[in-house]
Amino acid sequence: MDDIVKQAMAKRPNVPSVFGWLGLDRRGKWLIKGERISNPMVADFISRNYEHDAAGRWFFQNGPQRVFVALDYTPFVYRIGWDPDPNAPLHIEAHTGRAVTSVNGAWVDDAGVVLLATEHGPGMIDDGDLDRLLPCFTDEHGAPLTEDVIADALERLQNGGSAHLYFRYRGKTVPLSAIAASDVPAKFDFVPRPAQPAGQEKCY
Repeated sequence: MDDIVKQAMAKRPNVPSVFGWLGLDRRGKWLIKGERISNPMVADFISRNYEHDAAGRWFFQNGPQRVFVALDYTPFVYRIGWDPDPNAPLHIEAHTGRAVTSVNGAWVDDAGVVLLATEHGPGMIDDGDLDRLLPCFTDEHGAPLTEDVIADALERLQNGGSAHLYFRYRGKTVPLSAIAASDVPAKFDFVPRPAQPAGQEKCY
């Protein structure tokens, strides 16, 4: 969190929170009232000051004020990071720009969306990066699999079957499990769309 934000919080600790204003879409783009933020400096500022509270509500700390975020799906959207060296190891980063160093769990939902649990929090993989992610799918020994084998295993998982499919990243291998999209918020203990508490002053 930016120092200037921390200072503002200390000076004005009781500013009413904002609801229904800021959103995060499935591409990891910030939205204001449904419109994507095009200014990269504004988007970066939000990303640097993006946190969650004990109730599982994610928010942008805008100076002294919390702006709660409506999530199209998950709190994070993960992508394959760009590297100028074509031989560099694949690396994953969050939509906030934070690098992922550890993947602690992996799932595929009933729509074929791949989700990861990392040190930052739960998130979906941007579907535009799934092809580049194929080297991360392995057997239980960490051996690479063909694209056809991966596709077949993912389909079996989506349909409620079993598949010996694993996700390997930075030397750590975790099993890929199935999950219903409707169960994701409860599984990862987050609130997709925080609501204005009854009786609380509205702030825009």
